[in-house]
Amino acid sequence: MVEKDSNYSANPRAHPAHALPDAGSGMDWVMVVLSAGFCGGFFLDGWAHAHGRADETFFTPWHAALYSGFLAITTYLTVVLVTNRIKGHPWLRSLPAGYGISLLGALLWFPGGLGDEIWHEVFGIEANAEALLSPTHLILALGAILMVSGPLRRGWGRLEENEQGWPRQIPMLFSVTYTLSLLTFMNQLAHPLANKWGSDVYESALGQEMGVVSILLDTGLLLGMILFLVRRFSLAPGALTLVFALNAVAMGFLYDQGPYPLGLVIARSAAGVAADLLLYLLNPSVQQVGRFRSFSFTVPLIIYLFYFFAIQVTGGIYWSVHMWTGATVLAGFVGLLISFLVVPPLKSGT
Repeated sequence: MVEKDSNYSANPRAHPAHALPDAGSGMDWVMVVLSAGFCGGFFLDGWAHAHGRADETFFTPWHAALYSGFLAITTYLTVVLVTNRIKGHPWLRSLPAGYGISLLGALLWFPGGLGDEIWHEVFGIEANAEALLSPTHLILALGAILMVSGPLRRGWGRLEENEQGWPRQIPMLFSVTYTLSLLTFMNQLAHPLANKWGSDVYESALGQEMGVVSILLDTGLLLGMILFLVRRFSLAPGALTLVFALNAVAMGFLYDQGPYPLGLVIARSAAGVAADLLLYLLNPSVQQVGRFRSFSFTVPLIIYLFYFFAIQVTGGIYWSVHMWTGATVLAGFVGLLISFLVVPPLKSGT
């Protein structure tokens, strides 16, 4: 098991005068279910746009799924807020720890949605990659990330309970997956599961350059998420497999160059299994900095060795061996560098 970081101490019960309401694990599970529908709406809408199923109107089945998920979360958080206010909690402290920011994220959708409509009237409706980069869409994306990350924030402050394995960690792990998936959704134009880097489609010099940058960005997002988890918690067996696999399944629906990229999804899921095994064998922690660095460097290597193997067996690698092996090693270095942010060097220089 991973030894938790002793530098963190967050126990809301230690300050009864400022205690927030505690809804137990029930609220976490409700948010996990509602967030699944909300994120599903995001990816359904993304799939429709990627496969030419969307049109120029707002009123589409895809938007209905997305906005009904938003309304479900907003309504639930509002009901909890009002219920706890009636019980005597102040307005600003009527949601359990971690969920006040989720409600803030929901509230961002109101000015974000209004601003988006004004943006469309002034500048027109975005197309293709523009839809991911428009300022009003970025506001909506930020709000969505704040909404679905509530169980993660709550779990972060309940360290002792989250050391109890799967029963306590599942809501937090799903929240991590939703948060990561919304981040990768917004970066789908360069994500390795939405683009088969190394295939014949990207054998040009420009395709190679785009692919390498994409791989490094993907590594930064993924390792940036999991290394903080590894530092903070003794993760249950299979935790990384869950995060890797669910994110891969979702991102596969955004692939628009052919059939669903099952080979790439299986490769990323298998990399999650390997990462869990490496976590068990190395037992990295703040106290075992060398092992933490090794874990951080090796996981991206595994991810992209599996990735390029999948590319090879599903059509062949069109990049030179120098390109795809070099990109894999660079990904390892990105993971290593992120480890220095998550666990700074000790005074001895390790």
